[in-house]
Amino acid sequence: MTPAARVQAAIEIVDAVLVAARTGGAAADTLIARYFKVRRFAGSTDRREVRELAYAAIRRAGQPPVSGRAAMIGLAGDRPELADLFDGSRHGPAAIDPAEPVAPAGVAPDWLVGRLTKALPPDEWPALMARAPLDLRVNRLKADREAVLALLPDAVPGLLSPDALRLPEGTAVEATGAFRDGLIEVQDEGSQLIALACAAQPRMTVVDLCAGAGGKTLALAAMMDGEGRLVACDVDRGRLARLWPRAERAGVGRIETRLLDGGRETEALADLAAQADVVLVDAPCSGTGTWRRNPEARWRLSPARLDRLVAMQQHVLELAAPLVRPGGRLVYAVCSLLAEEGRDRISDFLASNPHWSVVSSVAAGHPAGAGRLLTPANDGTDGFFVAALTAPC
Repeated sequence: MTPAARVQAAIEIVDAVLVAARTGGAAADTLIARYFKVRRFAGSTDRREVRELAYAAIRRAGQPPVSGRAAMIGLAGDRPELADLFDGSRHGPAAIDPAEPVAPAGVAPDWLVGRLTKALPPDEWPALMARAPLDLRVNRLKADREAVLALLPDAVPGLLSPDALRLPEGTAVEATGAFRDGLIEVQDEGSQLIALACAAQPRMTVVDLCAGAGGKTLALAAMMDGEGRLVACDVDRGRLARLWPRAERAGVGRIETRLLDGGRETEALADLAAQADVVLVDAPCSGTGTWRRNPEARWRLSPARLDRLVAMQQHVLELAAPLVRPGGRLVYAVCSLLAEEGRDRISDFLASNPHWSVVSSVAAGHPAGAGRLLTPANDGTDGFFVAALTAPC
């Protein structure tokens, strides 16, 4: 591919991302993979360069641009060498007309700016669009951090989690023996801190109420040393099914899984009432803390969708609380920076449940009401809110 053809390919990919954002379609990385699956002529350098251009244009545009071309013209305004490639050549983009729309630079859609201002000082905003590092969690069931460091000479220890390692971006982790043998899992260091906030121990009963594909479930299993009762629940059959191959590789054999039916969760969880030492609620959320990994997620969010997510978070908290035994722990977390999904949810819960008490969750992060807010700029992690509460005895 010529340099100009790469620019045109990136424009087409951003157009596909914009359509997916409006219609609830696939994520950008999936769309990029599909794009090149039918364009076998593109070499590895072509694919890498096109991907970089597409993501750079997406990261730059806070508002959903009118088109992929408008997004790329905006990027070209910052990169004169890119503007020269709008030359009308075969397979390249047409020359830029000064009257064409240009996507303005920004961090978030206009309707979200005020909410972000309440959560973070503006000097932390650029980090939300920085490229995310590659973090690993050492699987305590099979190894310790020093042993894995010896196997991965490019890795460095994390600064916050005792199980965290960080590798250079682009490292082919899944090709390593350490990954194949289940010594490590790919997991952001902030996500590891949420699991640590649960303070799970062997012989406990622990419920991961929104387990998804089981990243935090596996971390909890390692903390429990394979002893006790660990129950992983979710409403998505496909996501929950992905836990089993991961658990097998990690050497975790004692996990109960429960597929919950929306609207009938209380019935499905009745046998766990007041039985759990720990309940983790890693609630569905806006994902505003993960923009550096999924920058197009900004374009998928709307005020109406945020309202639905807040209602769902409230619902899941109401499901979780009765499962906690007297003196047990409830940990609530979202990969969101927004107060209405984090601080406000716990504030409302405590107002309705005044006999519950707040416990220290993680030492890192900004204070955020009864919890902590981890951010890319302050902590080097994805953005997370986490709070830990104790049930009345």
